[in-house]
Amino acid sequence: MRSMEVAVQAARELGDQTAREGAITDIGLRVARLNEKLARYIPPRDMWTPAEEALFKPIDLFSVPIDEAHAMQLKAIKYTFTHHYNNNAFYRKYCDMRGVTPSDIKTNDDLYKIPLIPDLTFKQYPEGRDFARWLASVHTGELPKVVIKGANPTFDQVLNAFNANGMVVTYSSGTSGRFTFIPRDQRTFLASQYGLAKSVINMWAGDLFETDGYLLLPNPAKTNVFVGKVTSVYFDLVNDVQMAIDRELTTKDIQTAMSGGQGLKGRLFSYVQNRMQEKTIGKIIQWLERHDKAGGKVSLVGAPYLLYFVMQKLQAVGKSFDLGEDSYVLTGGGWKVRENIRLPAKDFRKLVDDVLGIPEASCFDLYGMVEGNGWMVQCPEGHYLHTPYTFYKPFVLNEDLKPADYGETGRFAFLEALAGSYPSFIMTGDQARMLEHCPVCDRPGPVLEPEVHRAKGEELRGCAEEVRGVLKRGLGG
Repeated sequence: MRSMEVAVQAARELGDQTAREGAITDIGLRVARLNEKLARYIPPRDMWTPAEEALFKPIDLFSVPIDEAHAMQLKAIKYTFTHHYNNNAFYRKYCDMRGVTPSDIKTNDDLYKIPLIPDLTFKQYPEGRDFARWLASVHTGELPKVVIKGANPTFDQVLNAFNANGMVVTYSSGTSGRFTFIPRDQRTFLASQYGLAKSVINMWAGDLFETDGYLLLPNPAKTNVFVGKVTSVYFDLVNDVQMAIDRELTTKDIQTAMSGGQGLKGRLFSYVQNRMQEKTIGKIIQWLERHDKAGGKVSLVGAPYLLYFVMQKLQAVGKSFDLGEDSYVLTGGGWKVRENIRLPAKDFRKLVDDVLGIPEASCFDLYGMVEGNGWMVQCPEGHYLHTPYTFYKPFVLNEDLKPADYGETGRFAFLEALAGSYPSFIMTGDQARMLEHCPVCDRPGPVLEPEVHRAKGEELRGCAEEVRGVLKRGLGG
């Protein structure tokens, strides 16, 4: 009890911003519990950067008054832009080519001047020892000294060497099999994880901390895939976690899974795909049955693809559960469930309600990406994707790659302040429509319409697509 009182007081000290009227008690208590559980993720307050202040200070990231949020956003993003300009030779040269320096950033509108990096930049890497040098060129500041063995090391050998020395270098992959590599230092990675957890806690009124969890993603201890690694925070939040993919996943495994698996290894993966996928689905159903009988609270986090097939199997055998509003579903990474077939998010939520007995208000989707550390989570009222606008500036680009007006559809871009180890000012390959504020709930910040798609001509990617590919190729374990 004493530790909880201390945590509540800490939450008040960390977040003296007023939460939405009528919600301060519930949200304040949840954030206090979050800060207690994730104390090691939070630097001492006297060491906070402006970016960290914009993350840790607000109680509710999605309810900060606009004027207050804009002041935090400008201070945070300008601080981080200055940091990268001064400490990253590649990005400084890039900015100088465009004639932009930190002194040009004086207002929130000036933030649009900050040069955006196309997301393809992080796919343009060499192999072997040159890959390590490429990581050093992308990274801001000094990398740890590492020993990389062999004349022609694999990607995994290089990643593991850096990560054994305090870095968290992770990657994602598209259907081409080409990776996106991002070098995070520990401080950036912990902030990203805390931001993910806080975004969820801010949106769901239930008690996530009292649930037993099932991670519908790779084991974070056995892979450097970003979607696996970042969810290690889940283990610090809930009572117990089971994992759908509990085996080592290498870059070779992911490349094979995402690019179609040509060759002998690919054919072998295809040969066992149905057996492995059925085994994984069977384990999840048994776990759900036990918790339903016991009346326990559960949280299911990960790829909608996998949970969709679990629910299809349950429907086929005439089973359903009543897990209730105190259970929770969080999905992310895309809605492709079969080749060229997308499942509408609203149909998925209805299926979760019908089959698992978890109401739509406890079923959320999340949008994020390996290049960023800002997490957009749906609101329970209308399921629009809310942006953490105190440290994150989202916008949409028109065909001329200029900022578009609210309500227009275009290429999604963002400026994000939490990344201290690489410049996270990104033009993505995603197509989105952004609104000035949610048309359903009263949270004041900008939102994206519920489903985001890949732009025409861009390869399909996302954590759900990675999981779909891995399980299709029989790597569930």
